[in-house]
Amino acid sequence: MTAPSELGLIAPQLSPREVEVLLTWIRVDTKSDVGKSLHIAIGTVNTHLARIRDKFAAVDRAAPTKALLLARALQDGLIQLDEL
Repeated sequence: MTAPSELGLIAPQLSPREVEVLLTWIRVDTKSDVGKSLHIAIGTVNTHLARIRDKFAAVDRAAPTKALLLARALQDGLIQLDEL
């Protein structure tokens, strides 16, 4: 796997909880499912996802959609294709 820095990309500094929320969001169908899986309110899920998107935008790697969040997670080595 190529590191983000080798691709000329800057990886945002996501907290461990933000990574957990992001990966759960990628693996399930709805934000409600994320909340149920992680035992948090949907408002908290939305807050985490907004902060994650803000952090990607801050390093010029905007990810306004779930598909782009998946792409960023793959690029940054947070998840592998065989984990989907």
